[in-house]
Amino acid sequence: MPQKNDHTAGYDPLKDRPPGYDPNEAPALSPASEPLVPAGKHPLDLRSPLIRIITTFVTVAMILGVVLLFKNLFVPLNLTKDSQTGSAIELPTVPPDLKFSGDTVTGDILASVGIPRLAQLHTIIPERPRTDIVQYTVQEGDTVFGIAEKFGLKPETILWGNYYTLLDNPSFLQPGQILNILPIDGIYHRWNAGDGLNGVAYFFSVTPEDIVNYPLNHLSMETIGDLSHPNIAPGTMLVIPNGKRSFVTWSAPRITRDDPGVAKVLGPGFCGTVTDGPVGVEAFIWPTNNHFLSGFDYSPQTNHFGIDLDGETGDPIYAVDNGVVVYSGWNDWGYGNMIVLDHGNGWQTLYAHLSQINVACGDWVYQGSVIGLMGSTGRSSGSHLHFEMMNDTSGKVNPFAYLP
Repeated sequence: MPQKNDHTAGYDPLKDRPPGYDPNEAPALSPASEPLVPAGKHPLDLRSPLIRIITTFVTVAMILGVVLLFKNLFVPLNLTKDSQTGSAIELPTVPPDLKFSGDTVTGDILASVGIPRLAQLHTIIPERPRTDIVQYTVQEGDTVFGIAEKFGLKPETILWGNYYTLLDNPSFLQPGQILNILPIDGIYHRWNAGDGLNGVAYFFSVTPEDIVNYPLNHLSMETIGDLSHPNIAPGTMLVIPNGKRSFVTWSAPRITRDDPGVAKVLGPGFCGTVTDGPVGVEAFIWPTNNHFLSGFDYSPQTNHFGIDLDGETGDPIYAVDNGVVVYSGWNDWGYGNMIVLDHGNGWQTLYAHLSQINVACGDWVYQGSVIGLMGSTGRSSGSHLHFEMMNDTSGKVNPFAYLP
């Protein structure tokens, strides 16, 4: 057997360091571990002169590109000298390549004359306030609300400007009527002998100066004289600007079974003595088969305190609750054939423009009884029922709030 060398005797490669190992001596690199390119010699090394040149060129190119981009985005300015101050001011110019077509203008025109004001084929002129009273002929289908909206006025102004035609009643509006249309909301008042300017102004909630100074009235404080007896001829029509007043109502007042004679002013249908009768249950039913409007709605601002229910002439009209007849007959103020029921519990109902009346003064009626037939009598433009409800506490109320 061959003999082992002394220096390898008892050597364990997993525990012992190799022979001749010196920890203070750096190991030599093997050819495989040496770098392929020396430091500073790699073509992609940022320290390379070539990379520095390329980076500088790209940076300069980017800066020039940004400058050119912003130059094209903004209109260049020309500098000129202010004739008064002598300082330089900037005038806008337009790039010569700016071209438009169709409804626009070319860059050459803009550069020579500036920005023009283009003419429009349909110029819109702002509406000027009216300064005079115009006459309007009522057309088929017109309403007080529609006429007021057409002229930019409140509905009540249409009534207050035409009291001697409409008598504060929108139901009196008829095709062919000539209405005064005021230029401002207010009242058209006919001066009466004995009127005082202070009293008239107070009645319409304005001042005497409001009336005198309104141009259409052609009045003057210097020539008007004593305000209590002004120099205004009777019959003179005056505009009361922004004036207001209560409506004159021709509808039925509260007619109770205890005193039905108060309705004598309404016409020959008033009743004399009425005996007691049934009391309503305050659960109302519809007075007509149709439950929708055919004309005016409930509208206190136009003095219309009822609703006009649709139907045909001859349709049945029903008592909305138990009660006693306190008016039965003709109404002289436009309601035609009319019935009023007192329900004995603070409620009253009115049925107007009837073609036929089936009940008489003092008759007892019960809910659902046919008391008459629909028609178009009185001041009416077509067959319908004018229906009103009145309560001792609330006055004339909107029937739609109480009908089922």
